[in-house]
Amino acid sequence: MTTLLIAAFLARFAAAYLLRYLNLRHLREHGATVPEPFAGSIDAEALAKSARYTMDQSRVGLIESIYDSFLLLAFMFTPLLPWYDNRIASLSGSFVIRGVLFLLILTLAQNVLEIPFSLYSTFRVEKRYGFNTMTAGLWISDFCKSNLISALLLALLTSAALLLVQNSPDFWWFWVWGFFFLFSITMMYISPYLIEPLFSKFTPLGDPELEEEIQRMLERAGIRVKGVMQMDASRRSLHSNAYFTGIGRVKRIVLYDTLLKQMERPELLAILAHEAGHWKKGHIWKRLAVMEGAALLLFYLVHLLVAWGGLPGLFGLADASFVAQILMVSFLLSIVSFPLAPLSSWLSRRNEWEADRFAADLSGAPHALASALVKLSTENLANLHPHPLYAWFYYSHPPVVQRVETLHRMT
Repeated sequence: MTTLLIAAFLARFAAAYLLRYLNLRHLREHGATVPEPFAGSIDAEALAKSARYTMDQSRVGLIESIYDSFLLLAFMFTPLLPWYDNRIASLSGSFVIRGVLFLLILTLAQNVLEIPFSLYSTFRVEKRYGFNTMTAGLWISDFCKSNLISALLLALLTSAALLLVQNSPDFWWFWVWGFFFLFSITMMYISPYLIEPLFSKFTPLGDPELEEEIQRMLERAGIRVKGVMQMDASRRSLHSNAYFTGIGRVKRIVLYDTLLKQMERPELLAILAHEAGHWKKGHIWKRLAVMEGAALLLFYLVHLLVAWGGLPGLFGLADASFVAQILMVSFLLSIVSFPLAPLSSWLSRRNEWEADRFAADLSGAPHALASALVKLSTENLANLHPHPLYAWFYYSHPPVVQRVETLHRMT
């Protein structure tokens, strides 16, 4: 059975590699052609730079994927897993403490092993194309803070989950799901005020007229926000973006300072109208409902698989701890969920189309959103020629050329 699992994992990897290969080949064949909606906004030199950026990112991603896959297979199908499981078991007699240590040490090891790729991507690839502004000191600070916060949250979640497993062996799957759901909602409330400020500085917009225009536009859509904030994204990167954060009465708009420098006022309003569309159309809540429904089913399936008792045997082991079996389920899910990726991508793209239409109606300026998308794509060196199959499989947003063409037809 282990041979079959390894073969299935490698088949998944091969399919992902084929999609990546098709995408890069398509880019090499068509990357020199300026799409009609971008004519006059991007020249041949900038287009070539965009193609090189996509190819460099893809190469780094491929090498990292091979590296991660090798480490995963080595851990799951060699004596490493039972050795690690036994070593953790020898450290404590507590079911909860053993589980927390198992995941904490494994997560930290994974993060450390990923350091070379993060450094290369940040200080070589991103710097080569003029995006990186992060210093080594800031990178180290971010790495330490993110790992510390992740460790604290992981310890909290794992401790609570294992206590529920210990005290309700037959129905833990429901209680753990409920706890995780409440925790995720809580984090949506507190993250903008407790977590995000640890990494970035948020200040008032500094343009009362623009903020007033934004508030008026959102009021027309029936949306109230606590504030419009500017984030110092340029401390780390020259990439640009904007987003809504928080929920309920604490939701607010965050604009990258890089975006404010790149966009004209109508373009900024159109971008925010698009983000408002996601709220007004209930995309956040609908996606949350789908994800939580899937999570509930998943927790129940995990319960059945662990109760079955045959999981360790699938991996060639006589026995394994509860947390080790959860890791085995995660491995199986990485294979089974791969064919479902296009469905998730399609649902996300459908929401993006709907948000674009909402933005065009709310702002009354579909051409402004089209212009903003052209600028965003040009400034961020986006791939303007993705392979259709690759975009269908992976893209959470419609290809930008299609979006711009559709918006132009609305004018």
